[in-house]
Amino acid sequence: MKFTPNPPAVVEAMLNDIGLKNLDDLFTDINEDLKQKHQQEFVKNGLSEIEIREHMKKLAGRNSNVDDYPTFLGAGAYDHYIPAVIEQIMWRSEFYTAYTPYQAEISQGILQAIFEYQTLICNLTGMDVSNASMYDGGSALAEACKLASMHTKRRKILVPETVHPEYMEVLKTYGISGIMEIVPVPCNEGTYSADTFISMIDKETAAAIVQQPNFFGNLEEVTKIEEAIHQNKGLLIMAVDPISLAVLKAPGDLGADIAVGEGQSLGNSLSFGGPYLGFFAATNKLMRKIPGRIVGQTLDTRGQRAFVLTLQAREQHIRREKANSNICSNQALNALAASIYLVAVGSKGLKEIAVRSHQLAHFAEVQLKKQGVELLYNKPYFREFAVKMDDPAFMNHKLLENGMIGGYELPGAMLLAFTEKRTRAEIERLAFVLGGLEND
Repeated sequence: MKFTPNPPAVVEAMLNDIGLKNLDDLFTDINEDLKQKHQQEFVKNGLSEIEIREHMKKLAGRNSNVDDYPTFLGAGAYDHYIPAVIEQIMWRSEFYTAYTPYQAEISQGILQAIFEYQTLICNLTGMDVSNASMYDGGSALAEACKLASMHTKRRKILVPETVHPEYMEVLKTYGISGIMEIVPVPCNEGTYSADTFISMIDKETAAAIVQQPNFFGNLEEVTKIEEAIHQNKGLLIMAVDPISLAVLKAPGDLGADIAVGEGQSLGNSLSFGGPYLGFFAATNKLMRKIPGRIVGQTLDTRGQRAFVLTLQAREQHIRREKANSNICSNQALNALAASIYLVAVGSKGLKEIAVRSHQLAHFAEVQLKKQGVELLYNKPYFREFAVKMDDPAFMNHKLLENGMIGGYELPGAMLLAFTEKRTRAEIERLAFVLGGLEND
């Protein structure tokens, strides 16, 4: 192992301490068919810096990316335009290297940036207080459910099947702890039935989850669920799309107790899947139970404005087994990008982006129907919808051959997303290719 920094004797001593015979024992959880059996030639023989750079460029060039192809893939991560100002500010060393404020009050710059982010998230969601961001939308939703169970002293969490499937997997993982029980709400037509949902709410329900828009891009009925869950003294958790909040009612206005979501679309690149950021906001009554960091504003001894970490249980650092949550860190750089984005586009710009995305989705619906492609669900949507497709994998292959990245593959369907970056010509070409192939 010539690429490890430790000499063989040190490696052997470390392995002995943890009861392992060799380095391969560290990776027994990885299936054998996934392991590389031999070293790549360029690793074994070595290359010069110039050669390795060229080799890596060729490998990277095998990826299909949104700079070279228009994309209609959404399903939780969206190709919105990222203003140039975001990178210019984020690349400043005081931001780029400031991971997290361990000596908090010394780090006034990063604390102020986080405070501004929290303020923007509260304005966007209509909630009272926000934390300093979480790992992603899935972990934010899971932490919200955990909070609800601990706050209500109940275990039952009602989760519609229209919630993002990856979020559902994270919820199931959290549920292993026994703190909460995940109970799916059946959904057959692209949204849940409000009557079915309400019939499952009882005195043992800690929280009801509503994703708006849901995984299929459709809009859900919220008001009836809010009334029912609060009548039973449970919490309403809404998982929301931040761009949609420019045109849809904010969770706070709908009576939500907790609002979470994925903030990638706020100025963060797709990055082949991450890192992203999850936002988490709640009402004042839940303020002291919010996981992660919260930055507060105060006055120092000279009467000047200052920022501090506040309302955070010390147990999250030194007695983790007694903590309400073990999420202590935050996606500070991603949150900074979201802050710059929201300030740069402003409320008017955000609404224009949302309206443009919605209009292009409707234009796409018309063009697809002209080509004989049918929607899977006839429901109101924001910027994303599913279309019927016999072989979505084959269709995506053909779309790539025609210079486009297709949608998310579902059984007998394809989920297509439309942002303000897409053009009418690109959408017409999408419809032409899908229609021609589907009708052959």
